Amino acid sequence: MAYTWLLLITLSTFLILNVVTSRTITTTSSADLLSDGLKQERTLGLNRLVSADEHETCEQSYGFLPCTSTALGNLFLILVYGYLMFLAATYLSSGSELLLEILGPGLVGGLLLPSLGALPDAMLILVSGLSGSVEVAQEQVSVGMGLLAGSTVMLITVIWGTCVTVGKCDIQNSVAVDNQDTKGFSLVGSGVSTDIWTSYSAMIMAVSVLPFIVVQFPQIMHSDSGRHLAVLLGLIVSVSLFIAYCVYQVIQPTLQRRRLAFAKHKHLRSRILKYLKMRALGRLMDDHGNPNFDVLKKLFKSIDVDEDERLSHSELRALVVGMRLSEINLSEDDAVDKVMKDFDQSENNLVDENEFVAGIGKWLEEAKSSKIDAHLAGPDTLKYIHEYYEETKREHDLLGDDGGEDDEEAGVDDPCRTSIKAVLYLLLGTSIAAAFADPLVDAVGGFSTATSIPSFFISFIFLPLATNSSEAVSAIIFATRKKQRSASLTFSELYGAVTMNNILCLSVFLALVYVRGLTWDFSSEVLVILIVCNVMGVFGSLRTTFPLWTSFIAFALYPFSLVMVYVLDYAFGWS
Repeated sequence: MAYTWLLLITLSTFLILNVVTSRTITTTSSADLLSDGLKQERTLGLNRLVSADEHETCEQSYGFLPCTSTALGNLFLILVYGYLMFLAATYLSSGSELLLEILGPGLVGGLLLPSLGALPDAMLILVSGLSGSVEVAQEQVSVGMGLLAGSTVMLITVIWGTCVTVGKCDIQNSVAVDNQDTKGFSLVGSGVSTDIWTSYSAMIMAVSVLPFIVVQFPQIMHSDSGRHLAVLLGLIVSVSLFIAYCVYQVIQPTLQRRRLAFAKHKHLRSRILKYLKMRALGRLMDDHGNPNFDVLKKLFKSIDVDEDERLSHSELRALVVGMRLSEINLSEDDAVDKVMKDFDQSENNLVDENEFVAGIGKWLEEAKSSKIDAHLAGPDTLKYIHEYYEETKREHDLLGDDGGEDDEEAGVDDPCRTSIKAVLYLLLGTSIAAAFADPLVDAVGGFSTATSIPSFFISFIFLPLATNSSEAVSAIIFATRKKQRSASLTFSELYGAVTMNNILCLSVFLALVYVRGLTWDFSSEVLVILIVCNVMGVFGSLRTTFPLWTSFIAFALYPFSLVMVYVLDYAFGWS
């Protein structure tokens, strides 16, 4: 409801501005009293901060939206149109989240959501070079490149560093402890931890810069020929990567569930081995490193309560009770089923003595083969079983099991009404983005002309604040929950948004350059994108815990990017 009122207020402002802009005051000079039959008209624009004798004109977007040729006027229009693009991004984000609640991940989460999130940027990039002559489009297309580079750099520098700062927790044993923040702003003692899937997202983000390298290849080789072909090849590569990324997003939840199930099974084995080691009246392995059958048989008899020489489902359940399986989001019944599946070779839902000894022996061999230090293996199995337990626990934690935190959000009370609301949000967001992208680009161009500031820097700094502010604010708020899962989702969202910039938005940009026959001359901008994406991508893929000092690296990359573009373009003449 608040968004609707804000939209009405903004549109009312446009109508008032339109009236003000279209009103003229006609004055007659004393010279007109002579009988020359001519009359001079002087237009005093109330929204122009220029002298009355300057004859600068501006063209109204769609014939009715306000326009101006002054710096302050264009700055005001940038703020207003930017606010409307922020509204569009907010409506698209709200509609996408509602659809996700109804339809779940799969195609919606893999294809629709990433595309809708990049829609405002794609719209601005498209209109920056779509209208006017080729010469005009070549001048305005730098707005699209500025937005593309600015969005990418802002998300994984300023926003990334802010999320580390507000989401920091105490780091213990190289892992951030959920909801524990007692070390203040310790550069190494506090930070955030993410799961392994977030590292994969960072890897994908680093790979997504490949189309930039393809399209930049002729400039790298200092060749003027083949640039148009390089744009086409870059377009093909970016579209292919976009399709591959969407496929990965669709199948990723399935892969995550399978890997998590395997990790739970493996960790269950290590817990049972550790428990049996503590209960055993002797060593589980003999002097030769083989299973100690006498000790394993004694363990079997201690578990076989009814002494029928078979372990039933209830007896195995008594074994796993008290192992705190809730820590890995595994019920006792599921744990018993997994043990029964490993041990019951005869498939009669019972485990005899030989099957028990063989199963435990197999688990011990697995633990010994996955040991970290060779000296831990041997007859004294306590050390390497403990090491195996810690290893499987770390593996499970890295996969980011949510512990069922999202189960309460699984249902939707009124799917029909929610679907209608989602579609309306998406239509409204798309309409606003499509309607006001072109006026925003014109306002940026007008401000650039009035101030002599290159339009690239204006779009690099200001436009991402409009198109990405909704994502940025939600990411920062989510990071304040100070949990590994929320941190993982936050950074995955940032990496995913940059990936969509590098493949979907770049695809739109390259298609525009190729179809209109524009010149690709953005070497400094491409270099900045390559440096920032690869530094943060490699950084994010090699580690899952980020101490507070890592945020300063991210923050420093933002001014570094601006300075680099300026120096390369204006000191070395790259553009």
